[in-house]
Amino acid sequence: MNNFNHRKGAALILSMIFVLIFAALAVSMAALSGTNVQIANNQRFTNQAMAAAESGLGVMRFWLSRIQMPSSTPLANYFDSVINNLQSDLAANYVSNITVSNNGLTGSVMLDSVKKCSFSSKLYIDPASPTVLQVTVTGIAGGMKRKVRACFNISPYEYPIFNYGFATKGAVHFPQNPTVSGANNFWEADIYIESMNDPVALFAGGNINLDGDIAIANPLGSTDFQQDVIIAGEHGQSAIDNHVFIGVDPVEFPVPDTPHFQQYVTGSTIDSLTDTTSSMIITNSTISAGTNPTFGGNVTIEGVLFVESPNIIIFDRNVQLNGLIVGDGGVINEGTDAITFRGNFATGPYPAGIEFDAIRQETGSSIIAPAFGVSFEGNFSALDGVIAVDGASFSGNASAVVKGTIINYSDNPLTVYGNASITFDRQSCTKIPAGFDLLRVLKYDASTYSEPII
Repeated sequence: MNNFNHRKGAALILSMIFVLIFAALAVSMAALSGTNVQIANNQRFTNQAMAAAESGLGVMRFWLSRIQMPSSTPLANYFDSVINNLQSDLAANYVSNITVSNNGLTGSVMLDSVKKCSFSSKLYIDPASPTVLQVTVTGIAGGMKRKVRACFNISPYEYPIFNYGFATKGAVHFPQNPTVSGANNFWEADIYIESMNDPVALFAGGNINLDGDIAIANPLGSTDFQQDVIIAGEHGQSAIDNHVFIGVDPVEFPVPDTPHFQQYVTGSTIDSLTDTTSSMIITNSTISAGTNPTFGGNVTIEGVLFVESPNIIIFDRNVQLNGLIVGDGGVINEGTDAITFRGNFATGPYPAGIEFDAIRQETGSSIIAPAFGVSFEGNFSALDGVIAVDGASFSGNASAVVKGTIINYSDNPLTVYGNASITFDRQSCTKIPAGFDLLRVLKYDASTYSEPII
C-alpha cells in the first residue's frame, strides 16, 4: 500500500517526458523541412541562373554572328569595331533592352520578369590574342549567379559562292554534250544559277552529264533538257527531280578588291607603242587603258598582269599563266572590256625568283576581272584558281581541271560550247581566294566553352 502511494504521479512525469521528446522531434522535423525547402529553392535558382547564362550566351552568339568588319581593319581596332558594329546593329533593329557600353559591358537583360531571371555579359579582347573575342555571360535568378564563358575567333569570311563549281547571275547554256564532274565528290561540281531575268535558267541542247546538283534562285526558273540528262549518276526525270532545286536562297556575288593588286605591278607597261606581234614574257606588268592589244605570238604571264579599263584584248596564240590576270573596274559590261584567248590556255604557280616573293601569298585565283567578258576559244586545260568575270564562254575543246569556282557576274548566259569536259577539284582549292579577303567575321568556338567558378 505504501509502495503504491510512493509511485503516484510517475505516469504524469513519463507522459511529460514523451511530450517533450515528441515536441523536440517535431521542431527538428520542421527545421529540417524548412532547410530542405531552402536547399531545393537554392538549387532551383542555381539551375535557373545557369539557364539564364546559357540563354544569354545564345543571345550574344546571334548578334555577334551578324558582325562583319572590313579586312583592312587594324588588329588594334578590332575591339572597338566589334562594339561599334554591335551597337549599330541593335539600334538599327530597335532593340532597346540590350545595351552595350564602349568598354564591352552589357546592362542587365531581363529574360523572365516573373521568375526574375536575367543576364549580363562582358566582351573582352586580350592584346596578346588580338583575333580572339572572349565573352563572359552571368545569369542571375533569385539572388543566385552562374557564369559561362566562350571565345569567338575573328576570321576571314568564306563566301558561300565558293561552294559551287559554276556560279552565275545569268543562265547557263550547254548547246552540245558537256561533262561537268567532281574530282573527288559530286558536290565539287555543284552549279548555282541566279537567272532572275531569264526563266530558262539552264538550257542543254545535247546529252548532258553532270555530277553536281543544280541550285536555281529564280523561283519561277526552269530547265530545258533537249536530250538525255544524267545528274549525279541518275537518268532522266529522276535526275531532274532529285538534283534540280528551284527557288533556293540567293547567294551573294562579292566584288573582288582589284586595286589591291596594283602594288605588285612593278614591271613594264604595255601601251600602244609596245610591239605585241611576237612571242613574249610579261612580268608584273600593266596594260594601259585604251591600248586594245592583240598578242600575235605565244605569251607567258608571270606574276600579275593588271589590265586597266577600257581594253579589248586578244591573245591569238597560246597563253601560259603563271600568276594572275586582274581587270580593273566594277561589275559592268558595256562591250568595252573583253579578253579573248584563241589558243591553248593553262595556268601554273608563280615562278621562282625574288620578284615574286611579295605576291606568293596571293593564291586561289587566276582571272579576277569583274568588268571584263572573257572567252576561251582554244583548248582550255588547267585552271589553278577562281575565274571571276562579267560574262564567260568556252568554245574550244575544253578538257580542264579547275581548282576553284567559275563566277559570271553578267546577266547574260555563261556558255559552254562543244563536248567540253570540265572537272572541278575544290578539295584542293584555296578557301579564301586572292582578291576576296574582304571581310572579318566572328566564329563561335565551341571547344572554349567553360563554366568558371564565381
